[in-house]
Amino acid sequence: MILEKKLIPDLVLPTYRDVTPELVRSMGGRALLCDIDNTLATYDDPLPPEELCGWIGRMREGGVEIAFVSNNNHERVKHFNKDLGLVAYAKAGKPKTEFLKKALSDMGIKKEEAVLLGDQLLTDCAAAKNFGIPAIIVPPIKDKTTPFFKFKRWLEKPYMKKYHKLADAKNKETK
Repeated sequence: MILEKKLIPDLVLPTYRDVTPELVRSMGGRALLCDIDNTLATYDDPLPPEELCGWIGRMREGGVEIAFVSNNNHERVKHFNKDLGLVAYAKAGKPKTEFLKKALSDMGIKKEEAVLLGDQLLTDCAAAKNFGIPAIIVPPIKDKTTPFFKFKRWLEKPYMKKYHKLADAKNKETK
């Protein structure tokens, strides 16, 4: 029961591109704290793809600020962010919340106005829930196939099933 509260996201979408300023605002947000790898780009993308840059621009034009909060190393995050100049933190240690708090402070945004976007329940979703903000989860763009990552994805399966069961029940209620 405790793990369900930490590992069931508020929303699951097919891709980051389905996140819009209107959606973020409907969740009470004006800031989106984003994981990078497998959420917005693959590990193989040293810089943000053009499509991602366009999405970031549309989000910002729509009144939603973006920050990167990644568990990856400083070199990766700094290089990925070099042309964007967004608030960005590496080695965040998610599900810890210290760097979520720092990112919001840097942006001058209250916790109540933030939403987190990521691809992993055990790190991203748990960090959002630990911090007390909504979590949007997207499937990994190109998942790692190491035994460790396969194990993590296996651990996530029952919580994703529970999310879909709850979402289906909610959809039936509104019809």
